[in-house]
Amino acid sequence: MTGYLGSYATLGLLLLVSVLFFVVAFSANRVLRPARPADSPGKRASYECGVDPVGGDWAQMQIRYYVYAYLYVLFAVEAVFLFPWALIFDRPDFGLVTVVEMAIFVAVLALGLLYAWRRRILHWT
Repeated sequence: MTGYLGSYATLGLLLLVSVLFFVVAFSANRVLRPARPADSPGKRASYECGVDPVGGDWAQMQIRYYVYAYLYVLFAVEAVFLFPWALIFDRPDFGLVTVVEMAIFVAVLALGLLYAWRRRILHWT
């Protein structure tokens, strides 16, 4: 299909085929399933690693695990930005402005680390 509306027709055809595929798949699922699915006694019991569950399903987690995970993600993102910058830093296009921008970026992250250290968030008990 060519012309101005040709790409829209291709997109419309693709959307129509995908909706048709979705409808056919779910209709086949409805037609081919058993009329009354069996609900065996252990079907709704939780199962993990072959061991029967003991106790309730409520477990309280301490917030420090989430804080450590958040700090890890924060500094992993820093590494994602810092390593490519360090690899291409020696190119002639980079000047003092680029060094100042990266210094500001690292300073903001260092302030966040200092804040976490001063608030004793990084202290593991």
